[in-house]
Amino acid sequence: MGGAVTEPVLALSNVSRSFGPIEVLHGVSIALRPGRVHALIGENGAGKSTTMKILAGYQPPSSGTVLLEGRETAFASLGEAEALGISLIHQEFNLAEQLTAEQNIFLGQELKRGLLLDKRAMRARTRELLDLLDCRVPADRVVSQMSNSDKQMVEIAKALLRDTRVLIMDEPTAVLTKAETAVLMRQVRALRGKGTAVLFTSHKLDEVREIADDLTIMRDGAVVFSGPAEGMDEHAMATAMVGREMSDLFPPKTGNFGRMALEVRGLTVPGFAEDISFTLRRGEILGIAGLIGSGRTETFEGLCGLRPASGEVRIKGQPVTLRHPWEALAQGMCYLTEDRKTRGLLLQKGMRENLTLQALRRFARGLIDTGAEEAALTRAIAEFDIRGSRAVRVGNLSGGNQQKLLFAKTMLSDPDIVIIDEPTRGIDIGTKQQMYGLIRGLADQGRAIVVISSEMQEVIGLADRVLVMRQGRIAGEVQGASLTEDAIVRLAMGVGQTAPAMETA
Repeated sequence: MGGAVTEPVLALSNVSRSFGPIEVLHGVSIALRPGRVHALIGENGAGKSTTMKILAGYQPPSSGTVLLEGRETAFASLGEAEALGISLIHQEFNLAEQLTAEQNIFLGQELKRGLLLDKRAMRARTRELLDLLDCRVPADRVVSQMSNSDKQMVEIAKALLRDTRVLIMDEPTAVLTKAETAVLMRQVRALRGKGTAVLFTSHKLDEVREIADDLTIMRDGAVVFSGPAEGMDEHAMATAMVGREMSDLFPPKTGNFGRMALEVRGLTVPGFAEDISFTLRRGEILGIAGLIGSGRTETFEGLCGLRPASGEVRIKGQPVTLRHPWEALAQGMCYLTEDRKTRGLLLQKGMRENLTLQALRRFARGLIDTGAEEAALTRAIAEFDIRGSRAVRVGNLSGGNQQKLLFAKTMLSDPDIVIIDEPTRGIDIGTKQQMYGLIRGLADQGRAIVVISSEMQEVIGLADRVLVMRQGRIAGEVQGASLTEDAIVRLAMGVGQTAPAMETA
């Protein structure tokens, strides 16, 4: 862990922040010290993002004090904070999509040779930074053509380029694989060893326990714990975050399955998946596991008409052809995307427009019946516990509330078969518990559910049985007593054997 406790390089003292009449931070104090990793955790909407934005110069406090090396300060802008050695790695990528990795890393800090840009030096330095992060993306690759994990590594490389005294990392591992996360953790430790103060936020509490020297826990805009991270396990952290015991994170599995809802035979998605066959019953939750790149998402995008695909599909025993998403929707099958911000929601619109978009015909009487839309939103807010002003732009909602809105939007079409890709990515443990309850509740209503997830415990805790994919094929199936992390990992790595398949009759 970090070295001896020193004086803070950056701190907030009794800071509050209001937006109009609503106070969202209440007397927050936090101190970041050189050579130490300070974890900041809390549920979505707890005030973490606002706290980080004040520390990084994005927003001023409404009251209270920002202290830089013990002296009261007020950053005029983000640029001024960066010039003083404070860098923020955003949860939402802050990259120019049409520029290359190299151009993004050096944007505003270009190297010159005389009057001209020193492209050779910038290319070499970019490669050096990306190699530090084990990122093999070419320096001249345009950002829009990168995977989310490569984009995150470019964001981190930008921060490493600067002479950073304080590095603020907002959910840096949310889109990273375990291997990529391990590389990032090595870099965080290296920065700590050089005397950098690191503020680290993550919903993955095992990462917090692994890396943090100091810990601040927020709930409802206030600090509920501040002190050494040592001695705080995941259970204690989660309980402090949500204000209640989290022992029943996953709802019980009932095993009450009904008739066959979906049968897939020989599904092939060119370039991604081949010869995929499985069945799904009403009331069942089928988990889909596998390593990044195994073809999980692409398989079900192909099934729902989002990608070209071939194969035999039967819904309720009847053969169907699904070439477009609306054809799947017409057959009672919905796909809830893993990418809620780019493909799932209109971030510049309000809750009402987002909620009803997929089922707009239900609200059209020549013109859109906005009164009926508002009534539907009122029901969705209550049913899915969506928090925040109904007039706010969806992009300003917390990640957990965005996910609940996307869930409500999907369920407004009243589907019989629901495919949910990464249901809890980037949301806090309290909201995860809510989402797990909602998903199990859908199955208990007799709907057939597919859950695709990178989180092993999520798949094990939710699913009645799990299909494991590897290199575009189904490597095996596990269920019952065989449904363990070891069994899934072995199949995903190609060294395990499948359990007997479930009957399809």
